[in-house]
Amino acid sequence: MKSLLIRLTHGLSELDITQEELETVEDFLSKKYITKKDKTYKFHSKYRAGTLELTQGSTAYLTVIGEQTRDLFIEDVLNAREGDLVIAQRILGKRGKPNGKIVEIVGRAESYSVAYIIQKDSKKSLVDIKTEHPAGVELSQEELDKFEIGEVFKINNHDGTIMESLGNMSDPLVDEKIVLAQFNKHDEFDEEVLKIARSFEEVDASYYPDRKDLRDFTFCTIDPVTAKDFDDAIYWDDKNSTLYVAIADVSEYVKPFGALDNEAIYRSFSIYLPHRSIPMLPRQLSETLCSLQPHVDRLSYVFEMQLDLESLEVIKSDVYEAIIHSDRRFNYEEIDAFFEGKLEAKNDKEKQIFEWITKLREVTDALKLERLKYGYDFRSTEIEMEIDEKGGIVSTEHAHETPSHSLIEDCMLLANKAAASMFDRGIFRIHESPSQSKLQKLYQELAGVGIFVEVKESTKETIEGIRDQASVMGLETEVDTLIIRSQMQAKYSPINLGHFGLGFEAYTHFTSPIRRYSDLIVHRLLKAIKRGDTEEGSYVLRNIESLAVTISQKEREASTIEIDFMDRKYARWANERIGKVYSARISGIDPELKADLHDEIIGARLYVTSSEHIPLFSDVKVKIDKVDIPKAKIYVNVVSEDV
Repeated sequence: MKSLLIRLTHGLSELDITQEELETVEDFLSKKYITKKDKTYKFHSKYRAGTLELTQGSTAYLTVIGEQTRDLFIEDVLNAREGDLVIAQRILGKRGKPNGKIVEIVGRAESYSVAYIIQKDSKKSLVDIKTEHPAGVELSQEELDKFEIGEVFKINNHDGTIMESLGNMSDPLVDEKIVLAQFNKHDEFDEEVLKIARSFEEVDASYYPDRKDLRDFTFCTIDPVTAKDFDDAIYWDDKNSTLYVAIADVSEYVKPFGALDNEAIYRSFSIYLPHRSIPMLPRQLSETLCSLQPHVDRLSYVFEMQLDLESLEVIKSDVYEAIIHSDRRFNYEEIDAFFEGKLEAKNDKEKQIFEWITKLREVTDALKLERLKYGYDFRSTEIEMEIDEKGGIVSTEHAHETPSHSLIEDCMLLANKAAASMFDRGIFRIHESPSQSKLQKLYQELAGVGIFVEVKESTKETIEGIRDQASVMGLETEVDTLIIRSQMQAKYSPINLGHFGLGFEAYTHFTSPIRRYSDLIVHRLLKAIKRGDTEEGSYVLRNIESLAVTISQKEREASTIEIDFMDRKYARWANERIGKVYSARISGIDPELKADLHDEIIGARLYVTSSEHIPLFSDVKVKIDKVDIPKAKIYVNVVSEDV
């Protein structure tokens, strides 16, 4: 239902209505919620669809779906609950401000939730894992008594039924099932999808005479040591100052319509947990046929970009379908070892690669310096976690950018920029400038830690001045985190609004179609543009507004799953250490006191129960007082401040 409402908000072509949606569309049309014009359905200007947001004092607002704006004050909520999907009618309120009344409840904003069995006052009950409110499932006490305390279930919120038992809260292995169930994510693919994925044959170059043959170029891939899906390969032609960025040609296999494309749209992103991934595409494609594996022919979509090494501008570029043959699969550690003089070529192919990659590094280092005149290089706060077979934490460490990471990043940025320059409407990756209100809040927070902001001519100069002060104080990462929080969230948009963080006028995602649906759409659009196929181009763009909203939402879901999973692992670690004292740093003071663990384990978010005022970024000793496993929260008390 949510997907349908988003598309009706932006305009839904009758060609894209599924059989399951047709009855709802006809019902809305009969009730005049929507209109039909030029074979396109869209909400009438008098009506809005959205999520009900209750506030204190029994008032409510409608958050318009597909726009994420608080549009209407709701006077009459009928029987709607917080989080319900509703249709609201706009009415003229006092002083001419638009208010609204709910005319129909059409479902729940969150289709799925997780609940578990607790015992309270000698009775068992089924409660929501986030709120501990009743889960909304009708079960008799006799039925409840059949379940063990702590048993966890996936709930269908639309009909209030139990879909499946996930395990017991006492078992660390249930954590993965919990985080996936909340958004109905799953590793398995339907047999219909797998049948399509298995139907493709290995690449035979003779079948593709129209593709450019680049198999003689010494392409290589550079990825994490644990990677299985290789989206991108690179080659540098030093003689002609030309960079080749070859990307897995997923669009050759995943065509519009059909079960495979529908599943890819539904997932939109691969999800990466510390111990494994949940892919967007079946592994027969993501880890095999689409993956740019070494020593085999692979179909790719290639950006060829010639650079002026003085201006560092791309003076000539082209994108085309090709066949490549990667000669080596490197991990980041190997390339870093080569840069440090600790790795030598084992054969002629590696010798050739090391020769051109040495020259390419000089180019990408210069590109990065030029890029940072306009964009930012915020310090990473990403944590790498290792867990054991039983689901417990083995170790945690900060992820560090190394020269090999930087080299690949600037190659990919160059290709993504080149892709964005080829269309005026499509899928852009945008990052809007921070609002003045958010900047003022940032300045106030910084003043509390002794960083006094000098507002300069540009936001760029102001922020760099802040970062300089932070470096002197040894608070680089912490202050970068505050700056990032003050910014707008990056998202996908059919309209180009630039990318503030990177300092780019136009940017998109082109380089990871195995794991991001946005990139697959960009590939389809560029191919249509290259062929001059206006019909295909129109199809790709037909519901682009709705698609941009949907994949932005799916991206947030994937990120939430990854963060929530790690939080659950931290909580289980802490639960075994109640009463122990650890080092931490205060990371937030408003609206509540929070700290980050800085000890044998790093990165855990701690909720501080101490009532006294403690300055932001203070180093403290904390005692673990309580752990809420279902909510994945760790509560601590400050026992002393580190000197």
